[in-house]
Amino acid sequence: MNANKNYLNAADVSAYMGISIPMAYKIIRKLNDELRAQGFITVSGRINRRYFEHKVNGFKTA
Repeated sequence: MNANKNYLNAADVSAYMGISIPMAYKIIRKLNDELRAQGFITVSGRINRRYFEHKVNGFKTA
């Protein structure tokens, strides 16, 4: 996964989480639904890297 990418695709999410591509698409769809509900514009099949990392790992407090 390229650290310079702002948006992740299903292959990136799959590799990051060690899951199948179809499951990665489901996760991307769910996260994009959350973003749309907050009024953000989304791109099908892609997820904002910062939002993804926040939802998967949470924010660091240190």
